[in-house]
Amino acid sequence: MTEGDAAVRASEWDAASSASPPLETYALIGDTHSAGLVCRNGSLDWLCLPRFDSPACFAALLGDARHGNWQIRPAGEVRRATRRYRGDTLVLETEFETADGAVLLVDCMPPRQRHPRVIRQVVGVRGSVAMRMNLRIRFEYGKVVPWVRREGDMLVAVAGPDALEVRSDVPLQSTDLEHRADFEVRAGQRLGFTLTWHPSYRPAPPAVDVDATIGATETWWAEWAARSTYEGPWREAVMRSLLTLKALTYEPTGGVVAAPTTSLPEQLGGVRNWDYRYCWLRDAALTLEALMVAGCIAEAVAWRDWLLRAVAGDPDDLQIMYGVAGERRLAEYELDWLPGYQGSRPVRVGNAAAGQRQLDVYGEVMAAMHAARHLGMTPDPWAWRVQRHIVDWLESHWREPDEGIWEVRGPRRHFTHSKVMAWVAADRAVRAVEESGLDGDVARWRRLRRDIHEEVCREGYDAARGTFTQSYGSDELDASLLLIPRVGFLPPGDPRVAGTVETVMRGLCRDGLVLRYLPDERAADGLPPGEGAFLPCSFWLVDDLALLGRHEEARDLFERLLGLQNDVGLLAEEYDTEARRLVGNFPQAFSHLALVSSARTLGDAGVGEKGRRA
Repeated sequence: MTEGDAAVRASEWDAASSASPPLETYALIGDTHSAGLVCRNGSLDWLCLPRFDSPACFAALLGDARHGNWQIRPAGEVRRATRRYRGDTLVLETEFETADGAVLLVDCMPPRQRHPRVIRQVVGVRGSVAMRMNLRIRFEYGKVVPWVRREGDMLVAVAGPDALEVRSDVPLQSTDLEHRADFEVRAGQRLGFTLTWHPSYRPAPPAVDVDATIGATETWWAEWAARSTYEGPWREAVMRSLLTLKALTYEPTGGVVAAPTTSLPEQLGGVRNWDYRYCWLRDAALTLEALMVAGCIAEAVAWRDWLLRAVAGDPDDLQIMYGVAGERRLAEYELDWLPGYQGSRPVRVGNAAAGQRQLDVYGEVMAAMHAARHLGMTPDPWAWRVQRHIVDWLESHWREPDEGIWEVRGPRRHFTHSKVMAWVAADRAVRAVEESGLDGDVARWRRLRRDIHEEVCREGYDAARGTFTQSYGSDELDASLLLIPRVGFLPPGDPRVAGTVETVMRGLCRDGLVLRYLPDERAADGLPPGEGAFLPCSFWLVDDLALLGRHEEARDLFERLLGLQNDVGLLAEEYDTEARRLVGNFPQAFSHLALVSSARTLGDAGVGEKGRRA
């Protein structure tokens, strides 16, 4: 972290301010059921309990302190604030330096036993520092002020089905619908705070020992990380990405959410604000590969099993995303009482894109199951039956238009990437028979594979410009075309691949980073123009450059992308090249998956960190 990043800016210091701190100032804590975001100013500004997709009890991230937050900070001026995770864990430490000394704020969510908890501890490092705690509990995304009562040394906040109990080692005072404590911490002193959720119709769970719980949480994450078998280059960044993916996994089912947040904008002040607290099928193959390559076998099997349960049924009803337990109904609505992150409205819950037709997800499911077989995962006895139904359905529907990988809210089109992924589905079916000895009408599937390939090369390729295009008959570019060599549609040495890469670099790169497409009036995506560079697309360009043998360019771009991580190694969905900051939901699983994949691609190509061999 640079000196400029280390100092707490005035705009991010006061959690009651209407100015939303930059996303870079947030760190993730989680318990593999839900997650919270802690700002560098000591404020827990986002927390949904008991699940990722539950209503938030702290929603200041999308508004201000009136919508709920929990801040612990020095009462006076902070000269410097630095933070880190304890090794390969999700135990967060933030150190505040003041004129009178220094204190450490430790934050974590212990791995779930029964009740979700947030543990916070203030540790005196040197001197004696005056501290202040402000707690504002607001259920239902900041709308509902709970009824709060005292039970002994505990506060209990209740509203409808939800209850939060708060235990503190310092006395709490209640004023103006919030709870406050002013206290002093001397060197060596430890003061603990615990917040626990439980159903309001159940009794509160017993208290826990703060020191012991933090220690057990650190041990749990460290033991999980020690199972990783990744030995390639950029191990620190890869491990932080894997830890983030584990934190975004809903342990009871194995589903991996795209992000723990909703409505963080793709453009500051814009309307491209979506709820990402769900599981996308599109991430399936990348997730499986990342987990398996890193030796996370149990998590990979759980994700594969979640995937099979979610897609079971008529292939015509296949959705692009599901809830963490496989829920299909993800109705989208707006929270009009929230002003949005830096005024970016509307704030949305649910995601209407779940009802879209996106042909590429059929290919993603087939690719994921193929990867599972080749990575040595124990076969599921009925997985192949599901896949056969998928290919049979695609045979009759692949020629139809769809909304495409980017979930456009405009007219359906014949998106080139969607057709490529339909080819992937047919190709993986053929290879399942040829390589794994599974049963099926391989001759018919070979014809299907050939027909799709011929049409894509005829209708989706602009020979005059030497590039594939976003959709049939269009002249627009699309970064999803960078996936063509990765999925095996064409080999990296094919001149059409090199031509597409060059054209995308000329037409879609802004300050060296890749846009998904040009979101202007021609894009017909049904939304006003404007968004940041989509970080997974830039990682795809890293992969292509490595596959094309342009190793120095690939490494330089990869290390540029690593430089966009915040001080604790997290990435959002996009990067605003003009404002020089992360935008979009945060942290984003897709970005971290792409990071792991690119590190592996570079390592396989013999490309390592500067000054080191892969």
